[in-house]
Amino acid sequence: MLLGPVLVLLVLGGAGPASAHAALGSTDPEDGAVLGRAPAHVTLTFSESVGLRDDSFRVLDPGGHRLHTGEAGRADGRSDTARVALPGKLGEGTYTVAWRVVSADSHPVSGAFTFSVGKPSQAAAPVDTGPTEDPLTAPLHKIARYLSYLAAALLIGAAAFVALCRPPDPAPLRRPLVAAWWTLLAATLALLVLRAPYEAGTGPSTALDPAVLRDTLTTRPGALLLTRLGLLLPVALYLARAARAVRVDRVDRGDRRRVGRPLAAGVGVVLAVGLALTWAAAEHASAGIQVPVAMTSSVLHLLATAVWLGGLVALLVTLRAPRPSPDPAGVVARFSRTAFAAVTVLVVTGVYQSWRGLGSWQALTGSTYGRLLLAKVVLVAVLLAAAAVSRRWTAALVTAPVAVREPDRVPERIPQPAGGPPPETPKPPPSPGTDTDPGTDTDTDPGTSTGPGTDGTSTGPGDDGPGPALRRGLYRSVLVEAVVAAVVLGVTTVLTATSPGRSAEEAARAAVPAGGVLPASVTTIPFEVGASGRGTVQITLDPGRTGDNAVQAVVFGPDGSLAAVPELRLSFTLPDKDLGPIGAELVDRGGYWSANTVTLPLPGTWTMKATVRVSEIDQVSETRRIRVER
Repeated sequence: MLLGPVLVLLVLGGAGPASAHAALGSTDPEDGAVLGRAPAHVTLTFSESVGLRDDSFRVLDPGGHRLHTGEAGRADGRSDTARVALPGKLGEGTYTVAWRVVSADSHPVSGAFTFSVGKPSQAAAPVDTGPTEDPLTAPLHKIARYLSYLAAALLIGAAAFVALCRPPDPAPLRRPLVAAWWTLLAATLALLVLRAPYEAGTGPSTALDPAVLRDTLTTRPGALLLTRLGLLLPVALYLARAARAVRVDRVDRGDRRRVGRPLAAGVGVVLAVGLALTWAAAEHASAGIQVPVAMTSSVLHLLATAVWLGGLVALLVTLRAPRPSPDPAGVVARFSRTAFAAVTVLVVTGVYQSWRGLGSWQALTGSTYGRLLLAKVVLVAVLLAAAAVSRRWTAALVTAPVAVREPDRVPERIPQPAGGPPPETPKPPPSPGTDTDPGTDTDTDPGTSTGPGTDGTSTGPGDDGPGPALRRGLYRSVLVEAVVAAVVLGVTTVLTATSPGRSAEEAARAAVPAGGVLPASVTTIPFEVGASGRGTVQITLDPGRTGDNAVQAVVFGPDGSLAAVPELRLSFTLPDKDLGPIGAELVDRGGYWSANTVTLPLPGTWTMKATVRVSEIDQVSETRRIRVER
């Protein structure tokens, strides 16, 4: 059950760029921008709120040396921004900004961009985003997350199975409950220790630093993991008390025990909701749209998953117990009703969470999140098909005669008269012509199969009866359910670490520059400069919407330095509407050209034409298509 999902985690979740909910929307300065003077700050804006680290920013000068910057902070107090102050008097050249923050759903995200002061460097420092995922830390962290999901599902599900399905002898479930508790404890401790190296993208050895662990406890993910550890102690006490109550209840079935059951059930529900909240508050539900509804849906989804999947394992243990339950049909029927309710909750909350995460139908196939979601849906369909088979076995077991489904039950003693049993009445002799061979008795042999079309209790040579055959058939069907469910849980673990489609789309829209020039904030148009080489003109349109726009243009020579040209003209044409050309009155500002206002009245794909006069008699014209939004 564990091997397959762990391999899925290692294949899908190997080292690579970290997937997270928050995505970079814009930077100030813009990526690739050439500034006339050095900026005082670098500001990043994200699609969701982010957490900052001590090394969230690393700024490299044109020579590749790290600059001493201020402490990372916020812009205007907004939680979806990150800002760092730059030192004064930055020299001319290209600067590299490498950044790393933690998304609101606890996953790190990183990147880098460049900007230039005065003119770009001929050989800029290489863009180093820093470590993304350590090849050892990342798989260990993913496996610990999966084991924590698995252990929580078994812990909550088995406890719910005892409370809702009321097996006459819950003693066989004690070992799975204890194993689940210890596994959840160990997995949570591993997640807490690996938290700092996972965020930093470093090896597990860095987790041994006490200062690093202390810093982890002050972050929201660390505090939630610490809360989960704190809840495990009352959970252990609750399970121990429930076990004692079950033992006493076998002897004392009076009203006193029945009065205490609602209170104990309420305490169990509170503890289960508390554990589920430690996941919901640290993952996708905690960021984005409709956070209160999403948190509620996530908690219900987690609890329904635990009741169903953990209950499957508990049912397997009950069916395989050395001493069969005296009422297997009743236990199975109660679990069938409980599982149906859990699946209903899963479907409702799953549809909502899928809509919230995807945002559009295109994201279903056009994003990693959508493709993983499709894989999960297929696996859930297989799981539901296996559940349908299990329900057929359940129906056969419930409708089977008591003597068939409970062959181990001791028959009741029938009172006899004081003088002993009455003498048997002799059977009348057979009438002539009647076959008296016992092998042709017209009565149905109790051990003969009635076929799958009746009660499904067919037996064969060497079978030990229809009752055990029903239990074995149900056991095999439930085992298939449990194995598929373990794989579904593995895909879900990967899914929770993947950026939702809605977030990716919002980030893509936010990444469109204010000028609407796609796909980057700066449009670069190359042009030939005769025998001397190839130059470029870099054009920014702001805000790139219908109405008034500002234009800035910078001309670079073949060597990448700023170039002075006698004239630069810019015009815009909308061919679909036969509109234009609309000229931009560019003015030489001493190093760059600009126009305060150019009016583009309609949205659409415009053709931008740049004409550069490189000498008194030579000029070059080039065009590019840009998108102007409404």
